[in-house]
Amino acid sequence: MGLQCGIVGLPNVGKSTLFNALTSAGALAANYPFATKDPNIGVITVLDHRLDELTSMVAPQKTIPTTVDIVDIAGLIKGASQGEGLGNQFLANIREVDAIIHVVRAFDNDNVIHVDGSVDPVRDKEIVDTELILKDIDTMSRRMDRLRKQTKSGDREAMRELDLGEKLLAHLEAGNPARSFVTDEETEMFVKQSLLISGKPVLYVCNVDESAVHVGNAHTQRFIQSIKAENAEVILICAGIEAEISELPEEERESFFKEMGLTEPGTYKVTRSAYKLLELITYFTAGEKEVRAWTVHKGWKAPQAAGVIHTDFEKGFIRAEVIHYEDYIKYKSESACRSAGKLSTEGKEYVVQDGDVMHFLFNV
Repeated sequence: MGLQCGIVGLPNVGKSTLFNALTSAGALAANYPFATKDPNIGVITVLDHRLDELTSMVAPQKTIPTTVDIVDIAGLIKGASQGEGLGNQFLANIREVDAIIHVVRAFDNDNVIHVDGSVDPVRDKEIVDTELILKDIDTMSRRMDRLRKQTKSGDREAMRELDLGEKLLAHLEAGNPARSFVTDEETEMFVKQSLLISGKPVLYVCNVDESAVHVGNAHTQRFIQSIKAENAEVILICAGIEAEISELPEEERESFFKEMGLTEPGTYKVTRSAYKLLELITYFTAGEKEVRAWTVHKGWKAPQAAGVIHTDFEKGFIRAEVIHYEDYIKYKSESACRSAGKLSTEGKEYVVQDGDVMHFLFNV
């Protein structure tokens, strides 16, 4: 589907190290600001035990997981909205992504430079938020000028948008991100149409040292308290450890997890949370040639889901044969599910459920 999460934050907080751990793409990670000048783009696999279970039952020739694109965006500093540092480039890059993974530094280490001279994740978040909001104020101000001109001709839709726009602009000028303006479908659509950076959904990652991975520290406690009103998820990760894990041979990773007291890499949590943040679900196709996971938006209907495989599937959609994942696992094959009456035939209005095993019939 081409959906992207952008990793953002101040320079030198561990963005590229986390990106490397997530993607094993080898982005430059250096102990100085602006080590990342162009956005690095990587593809991460969304690990799903259901895909493994289906593979073990079907024994296909190949198995294909679903993925999410991750973009490592250049670090932002104060004044970015006015073009300071790599501000213009940063803001252009972040405008292109669908969701934000905001990394803040939450560890003390005199050997690792901080662009503002001290460690304070709450302040760092506010710097990034302020720059995004200032850019959005500029964007909205220009949109409002266009809407005012349109209302002079009596355009009722422009009048409605102008009213919403004035409320949104006041919301931004009060220092609030656009995403907290959303209260219903109308305001959600208006924020999306306005192409506002601070309207994007956000996941926070606190980059901690290995002693704080499990319980956090004073920095993470302050940070979590500061974002309570946002109802956003916070993940604690030691990016350095994650980078080490990503470089280990597969057979050595489990013993490393045990040694560190971990059950899985923290990057798995980030991947799952990013997927959830984008409001995505997975359906599966299962046959002798391949078992494959497909990404769709929550709430999509069967023809839209079919179109992810090929546009012809959506155009010529006739019906879908659906087996719920739990039934497939219980009866262990498509034929057994069919015999047990657990295979249903669904039409164009069927809303795809997370984990559905689907087969589409179409005609073009």
